Amino acid sequence: MHFESPIKRRKSRQIMVGNVPVGGDAPISVQSMTNTETCDVNATVGQIRRLEEAGADIVRVSVPSMEAAEAFGKIRQQVNLPLVADIHFDYRIALKVAELGVDCLRINPGNIGSDDRVRQVVDAARHHGIPIRIGVNAGSLEKELQKKYGEPTPDALVESAMRHIDILDRLNFQEFKLSLKASDVFMTVAAYRKIASQIEQPLHLGITEAGGLRSGTVKSSVGLGMLLMDGIGDTVRVSLAADPVEEIKVGFDILKSLKLRSNGINFIACPSCSRQNFDVIGVMNELETRLEDVRTPIDVAVIGCVVNGPGEAKEVSLGLTGGSPNLVYIDGKPAQKLSNDNLAAELEQMIREQARLKEEADAQLIAKS
Repeated sequence: MHFESPIKRRKSRQIMVGNVPVGGDAPISVQSMTNTETCDVNATVGQIRRLEEAGADIVRVSVPSMEAAEAFGKIRQQVNLPLVADIHFDYRIALKVAELGVDCLRINPGNIGSDDRVRQVVDAARHHGIPIRIGVNAGSLEKELQKKYGEPTPDALVESAMRHIDILDRLNFQEFKLSLKASDVFMTVAAYRKIASQIEQPLHLGITEAGGLRSGTVKSSVGLGMLLMDGIGDTVRVSLAADPVEEIKVGFDILKSLKLRSNGINFIACPSCSRQNFDVIGVMNELETRLEDVRTPIDVAVIGCVVNGPGEAKEVSLGLTGGSPNLVYIDGKPAQKLSNDNLAAELEQMIREQARLKEEADAQLIAKS
């Protein structure tokens, strides 16, 4: 499929989180957060590596203590992905991880303490070339804002954000990104829409505490989808009460659905009905599991019958149409007939071959340019 996304993205200032550009015309990055005990270095390193295998661009690690900061330094030495340190209240932790190679500081300047402490953190960030992420959350608004608004509202979130931004403005520090998260979709969307026209910095999108794997995926897809359609968003984190690897998968699936990012196979599959000539659901479950490691962006159609099958199959790199026998199309042309025996295994090999050929073609294009 060659349809281009019609979305016109908001123009934002670009910052660098390690070697990953965020904002400007950079691809929308996908990130997650470790849920291991940070002081358990081996467990945290292992989880970060699994997130990297899933395609994560950036990983955030909670650093609640100086002991955790020391562990963070060891973790930093063992992984390749850019790491964001999540820090609250204690400015000394921020200074420590800045020395240990952190790629971004997730802090709220207004919660760090005195002006002098904030200045020390900002000076350290400036010295080491580290951006800051301001993270406003509906569940932790300042007490005076809770009193002023009575409850979390989009305006309260924006006012909180502007307080933190004003601190960085006074210190002439513009290398930051911002998030305005709530568990309520409408509140989150309204807050991001309001702030998007007030600042030039990149926006980190997320619906906080969205829920479990299924409900959180739905809520995040609706909220992030609304904002992304508006062109708002430079990096995303899907918050799920699930394995963090699932957050990366869902994040990419959201971006793929809007033609904003490619990562691995884009499956087009029918929901199946009594017309199906093979077990569509079973084959799809097998293919998704077998091909999780493939990062080459190709479109694959798996359709159970001849009603929509040929039309879908002709528009993708590889398409399967159920029939007697089943027919595989490659690049829009009939290529091979397959029986139901070992269908998933045979399709897997054919898809891997198409991915390999596309990788080679892409590499040749890059070499020529």
